[in-house]
Amino acid sequence: MPRPERPAPTGPERPAGPGSGAPIRPTPDPGEPLLQIVDLTLRFGGVTALDRVSFDIRRGEILGLIGPNGAGKTTCFNAITGVCPPTAGTIRFRGTSLGRRKKHQITRLGIARTFQNIRLFPEMTALENVMVGADAHHRTSVPGAIFRLSPRHFAEERVCRAIAMEMLDRVGITERAHQIARNLPYGDQRRLEIARALATRPALLCLDEPAAGSNPAEKASLLELIRSLRDSGYTILLIDHDMKLVMGVTDRIVVLEFGRKIAEGLPAEIRENPAVVAAYLGVPDGSA
Repeated sequence: MPRPERPAPTGPERPAGPGSGAPIRPTPDPGEPLLQIVDLTLRFGGVTALDRVSFDIRRGEILGLIGPNGAGKTTCFNAITGVCPPTAGTIRFRGTSLGRRKKHQITRLGIARTFQNIRLFPEMTALENVMVGADAHHRTSVPGAIFRLSPRHFAEERVCRAIAMEMLDRVGITERAHQIARNLPYGDQRRLEIARALATRPALLCLDEPAAGSNPAEKASLLELIRSLRDSGYTILLIDHDMKLVMGVTDRIVVLEFGRKIAEGLPAEIRENPAVVAAYLGVPDGSA
């Protein structure tokens, strides 16, 4: 009879629950590149959505990826997470090339994301939605799970439920655990999607416009949540159009326009960058 597996860690630093053992993934030193993107190019027919974009994400930081609508931000997310394989260029995560790996393989390597448009299972409970994320690392075969043939299935299901409850607590919506997802307030649906991503045990969390549609109070609460995740050891890549949130929470910012990187630096530097001002406000920057 297979031995039940111990709960696996839910983040890059912190194991899930007492006695769960050491993190399964070695973590780089602080400041060491976690993700490296070099000359990333992605074309759709005759349209170049990303044109030789290069930047890295360092362990323990919040990196903002900003730009006007159509700049290529979500396309960049899609390339990183395996939704759209790159046309050219390289993406390396923890020194491993993502190449043309499939989405579930990239998730297992330690990259998770949320979406600009919320993608929950609306008729499932909040707990069940997060359990879907926790299931990413389970080893029970499909027949074993469907027909409940393997003792491993029951052990993994218990671990999955425990991780899901921990992640709901992590984002502050434990009391919503047994409510149907579509009935949750909008802000809690956003948090639920983050909880599901966290349940995959990512080292890199990619948040695609998590503040979209939120009111000022929800945005302020979200800012604190993102900061707390970084302080817990997660590295975060953030897209958002709310410049107050981006400037208030990020450590560095990369700016895209028409699929090209036009600036990179600290928030204060980006705020004063003429090319960035021109991209957002249509103000000529004086360049030739």
